[in-house]
This record gives sequence, C-alpha cells and structure tokens, in this order.
Amino acid sequence: MPAPLTDAAVQALRAQTPGTQHITHFNHAGSSLPSAATLEAIRAHLWREATMGPMEAGVAAREQTGSARTLAARLMNAQATEIAYTSGNSQGWGSAFAALGTWQPGDRILVARHEWGGNLATMRLTAQRAGVSIETIPSDSSGAVDPGALEAMLDERVRLIALTWMPANGGLINPAAAIGQIARRHGIAYFIDAAQALGQVPVDVTELGCDVLTGPGRKALRGPRGTGLLYVRQAFLERLTPAFVDTHTAPLDADGEPVLRADAVRLESAEVAPALFCGLANALQEALEIGVENIRARIDATAQTLRAELAQIDGVTVLDQGRERSGLVAFNLAGHEATAVQRALAARGVTIGSNGVAYTPLDMNARGLSQIARASVSYLTTEAEIGKLLDNVRALLQ
Repeated sequence: MPAPLTDAAVQALRAQTPGTQHITHFNHAGSSLPSAATLEAIRAHLWREATMGPMEAGVAAREQTGSARTLAARLMNAQATEIAYTSGNSQGWGSAFAALGTWQPGDRILVARHEWGGNLATMRLTAQRAGVSIETIPSDSSGAVDPGALEAMLDERVRLIALTWMPANGGLINPAAAIGQIARRHGIAYFIDAAQALGQVPVDVTELGCDVLTGPGRKALRGPRGTGLLYVRQAFLERLTPAFVDTHTAPLDADGEPVLRADAVRLESAEVAPALFCGLANALQEALEIGVENIRARIDATAQTLRAELAQIDGVTVLDQGRERSGLVAFNLAGHEATAVQRALAARGVTIGSNGVAYTPLDMNARGLSQIARASVSYLTTEAEIGKLLDNVRALLQ
C-alpha cells in the first residue's frame, strides 16, 4: 500500500507541478494541474511525431499509449478489454448511450436529480424523437438519490438508470453502489457518470454494479484535456451497437462486411491523439502510485476544512448537500453573482468555478438556485492556499 500523503509528500508533488508556482487553483473539478512528467510525456511524443512522422511515431509509442488502458483497468478493478479511450466524458457517455439502439414509445429512463446537463440533453433528444419518458428519482432528506424510491418506480418499461455519481454543482456523493445493486437485481442497464469521481475516490466497477462508467482525464486524474475513459462491462457489450464505426472499431472482412470488435474498443475512434494518451498514461501511473485511498483521505480532509471556514464568514452560504461529500465546495456570496465572484477572484490570482442552471438543471431548479460558485480542492491544495481564498472572499464582502 502507498504511504499516506503527508504535508512533506504534498510539497514534493507540488514541486513537480508547474502550475502550483503560478496560480492558486481551486478549479480542480473543472480541470486540475498536470505534473511536469505528464507534460513531458506529451512533449516527447509530439517530438517523435515531428522527427519520425506522426503515423510512424504512433506505432513506436503503441506500448506507451496502450498502457493507459491497462492502468485505467487497474484503477477501476476492470479488465483492459472493458476500457475504451475517448476525447472526454461527454463523448464517452454519449457514445455508449447512442449504442443502446432503437427506443420504443413508452420506454422509461430514470435519472437522479443531479444528472449532468449534457447527459440530459442527449436523453431528451431521444425522448422527443421516440416518445420516451425521462423521470426523476426522488432524493432523500440529505439531498442524495434515494435507492428505496428508485425501487418503487421500477417496472418492465424502465430501460436505463442514469446516475451522476458526484454532481457538478455541489459536494454531494450519491450512493452509486446501492443503485447498482437494484439495477443488477432487476436487469436494467445502469450508466454512471463518474466525471468528478474518477481519480478522487476509489472506483470498483464490480462493487458499483454498473454496465457503463465514464470519466475524463483532466479532472482528479490530472491528465490532459481531450482524453477520457469509457468502461463497458464485458457481458453488456453485446447489447451495444455503435452509432458509427471505422476501420479501427469494425474492420471489413473478406466479404466487405464490418466486423465489430469484441471488446470496448468498438466504441473508440481511430482519431485519438497519441500524445495526449501518453500523458494520460503517466497521470494514471502517478495516481496509482499515490493511492486513490490516500487521495480521497487528503481531499476529504481539505474540503471539510474549507467548507467549515467558509461557513463561518458572514455573507457566505455553503450549498453542499449529502451525508458523504466530495472535494467540490459550492457556495454563494450575498449580493454577488457567482460569475462575478469567479472573475473577481481570478483577477486576484485565485481560480474557482461557477455553474448556472444548465449544468445541473433538475437539482438547481429543485433548490431554487440560479448560480453557484464552486471551489474544488485537490490533494495538492495547501492550508496557505485555503487562507488566500478565504481572505479574498472576505475582501469581496467588505
């Protein structure tokens, strides 16, 4: 087991992360700061492309880019054949959803209140065309999705349960494994959007009971933007027919007929960027060496501190829900729009995020929220950085 993350270990990791020397970053839920080694892995491959030719460089780096698949499988307790590369979370989720095939009038999709707006948009387009209903699973008193309420909604028309594990507009963590037990018991397809979870909390797809799980490289994994991972349970793969294929995913046989890959690669594209996946492989290796359990412990402690300190400031309302919480801290400042807070802090060298209704419309509307500011932490976040953020929040309120 990797050693727990001490302050000294964090300082060593920060020394290997160029961004920490230039900015006070509280937007890790948007995109985190890559290490120098991850940046070098990308640069080295781009140099290979420049000196060898891009196609030849791709062949030379095949082992390195392929290691990202093996490392991702280790991270998720999956098989390498169950992992596909994507350009990001939305592309991976949308590809899997599109591969579910033809929908029938009366089919039902059940979603938690915290579903990502992009996923909802994809589902609603299908619902409009095919007469499918999208229904919201009630939340419990903590704000998290209620597994008991879900079970009471089930019938033979439910074709998909979709869950955003850790919402983009607050620190809540949904009970993904409890939902998975219900989905498996009833034989219903179960998709998990793990955009904020992958690399921040331990992910065991067997324990979660999901058929599909997606996540980007750029968030907690600290990989490059433009990369993502798609897990598809091997036994579920036969139910997925890609909306489009190429010679990488469905090569033509001797008779000119396409032959779908028998692994998750059938949902990939041949046009992934090898340089970026060299970087992602390095980021995955770093996460595994640190240990996701250690990452989770450090982020949880740091987020709890930030949440408590913000709550003590007059004029700040902390908006997080749930019994178990992530490293994303949602809040608003009295008399200030969240986007204005984001801009003002950026001018002072502190980056945060802000969300409007479109990101998580069901939850934002249910809680009467139009915007939220969000400060998301990493295992790289220090007490000094928290102090700087708090001082600047106080200054904005004066």
